[in-house]
Amino acid sequence: MARERAVKGARPPSYVSKATLAAELDLSESTVDSYVQRGLLPKPFKWGGSIRWCWADVKARLSAQASGGEDQFMAGLDNV
Repeated sequence: MARERAVKGARPPSYVSKATLAAELDLSESTVDSYVQRGLLPKPFKWGGSIRWCWADVKARLSAQASGGEDQFMAGLDNV
C-alpha cells in the first residue's frame, strides 16, 4: 500500500527525509546520496533519530546551480 503524503499542496515539508527529498526531486535515494557526496546537495543533519534535509537549503543550492553558480561536476573534472 502506498504511503499517503502527510503534507498536501504544492510544497514539501520544511525538513524532509531522504525518501521525501528523492520523491520531490524525482531521484532515487542512492542518487541523493551520490549528490550529497559530490556537493550537489547539502549535507543532511540528524534530528532526534531521523536524518533530515532543510528544504530551504536544498532549494537554495539548486537555485544557485541553476542560476550559473559553480558547476560542481565540471569543477570536479579538474581533479581527474
